[in-house]
Order: sequence, then structure tokens, then C-alpha cells
Amino acid sequence: MEEVIETLEKTGKLVESQGAKIIDLSEKGMPPCMICKSNGSSIYATRDLAAILYRTRQYDFNKCLYVVAYEQNLHFKQIFEVAKLLGIDKKYINGLEHISYGMVHLKSGKMSTREGNIIKVEDLLKEAIERASKILEEKNPNIENKEEIARKVGIGAIIFNDLANSRIKDEIFDWDQILNFQGETGPYMQYIFVRTKSILENMEFKLDTKNIDTKELLDEEAIDVIKDIYEFEETLKSVTQKNEPYILSRYLIELAKKYSAFYNEHKILVEDKNKANARAYLTYMVNIVLENGAKILGIKMPEKM
Repeated sequence: MEEVIETLEKTGKLVESQGAKIIDLSEKGMPPCMICKSNGSSIYATRDLAAILYRTRQYDFNKCLYVVAYEQNLHFKQIFEVAKLLGIDKKYINGLEHISYGMVHLKSGKMSTREGNIIKVEDLLKEAIERASKILEEKNPNIENKEEIARKVGIGAIIFNDLANSRIKDEIFDWDQILNFQGETGPYMQYIFVRTKSILENMEFKLDTKNIDTKELLDEEAIDVIKDIYEFEETLKSVTQKNEPYILSRYLIELAKKYSAFYNEHKILVEDKNKANARAYLTYMVNIVLENGAKILGIKMPEKM
């Protein structure tokens, strides 16, 4: 931090204002960025600037992403502007990016530490697992490895809910929606994955692309699924370029829904081997994409549900 202050002083841009030391950013349409308080103590800005210096030397990064709520938008605009005065290579300045996101609200309103209506992540995950376990018990009382599956479903539901909409939007936390096995949720995506896995196991499917007759996949529902699978790579590129996980979440839900429509219209295990092989192969591709897509989001897929 001392180095930051010394460097800024040498630029002549660090000036005193009511005893504090500031950088005037009026030309950039922003209020001044305070670097030192009147008593000489540092603030967040000083520490963040020092951290930028450290990271440029320690990591030689291409991107340095600050994943912090949108309430800090101004702070990071100021920090990144002042960082230009530290003599840092332009490569690092261009790599600084604030990935802002919205807030989580309860049905009753905004969470507040002062009012005591906050939820700890640890408690949230425990309750998600407990609720998932009860739902699984109701749907399938004889299910094996219930605890492991409930953990994957419960935590997966929380992650998916958090990443299901544009990150900048505020989120209303609703248990009934999050753990809904029929809606556009994590459990629904996992359920479709489990269905594909079950189909492939029952058919004892073995990958052999040479014997797949693609002419058997020309119906509307199959083509819809194939189009989505084809878009997987472009979807991942878009997620990366825009730093928007929800693009992948939405993609996976749409793929799951389209496969469900295909499954409902076309029996997979049929006597016609050409049809069965082609439909099983399509099922296999959906299975792979759902699992890989979920893994990127940090969601583990259960073996059964």
C-alpha cells in the first residue's frame, strides 16, 4: 500500500482534500477516489490497488475478474481508472473486469444483517439436502444411496437457481420453485439426465458411430434435439465472452425439454434395430452434453432419482 501511495504521489494526481488524500476523477464523470483518510489510514481502494500490483507480478494474468455485487459498480470503476496511474502494463489494465451480479431476496424482502434475517450458506445447503431427501423419499421410497443423491440434487438445485437468470438480476429465493422436479430447475435437468442414463443401461448401449443410420433421425423432435447439441460449443463460447453462466443454464434446460418431447413422441427401444440404434445414439449425445454442461456449472449428476 505504501508503494501505491508513493507512486500516485509522484504522478502529481494525489491531492489533499479536507485532510484526506484523493484522486480527482471529475474528468471521467466520477466522484473522487479516496486513497487515504485524514488520519492516514488506508481504505478499500488502497488495498484493492495494492492487490492489483501484487497480482500483476505474481500471476501475469490475462484476465482478473472481480465477482462482486453490483452495489460496488462505482468502486471498481474508480479503482480501474486509478490503476492506470500505477505504471502497470496496459495488458493488465485491460484485463481488469468487474463481473457484477444482483442480490438475493427472500419472499419477505431484502436480507439484512441488522435485522437478523440472513441465511448462512452452510445452513442453506443443509436444508436443501434435507428437503431433497424428503422429496426423493416420497417419489421413490426404495431408492438406494439416498443421502448421496439428495446431496447432489439439493446442492445442484441451489447452484442452478443461482445461475438460471442473468447475473445482474436480483433473485427471489423460493424453495418451492428451486426444488420443483417439473419446472425449469436443476432437479428437472438432473431427472432428464437420469432418464437418458437409464435408457442407455437398459439397452446395454455401446458407442458405434459407424452403424448409426442418421436417416432415422429426421423427425421434427429429433432434429430439434440435434440442433441444440450442435449449438453446445457456441453456447460455451458465448458464456465465456459475456461472463454469463445463465446462458449455459438456459441452454441445458432447453435441451432437456426438447429431449423430453422427443422421448414422449418416439419409443427408444423398438424392434427396428436401425431406429433403436439411432435413437439410442441421440440419447447418448444428450446424456454427454447434459453431464458436461452441468459439470461446468459445478453441478454433479446423480446416478438415479
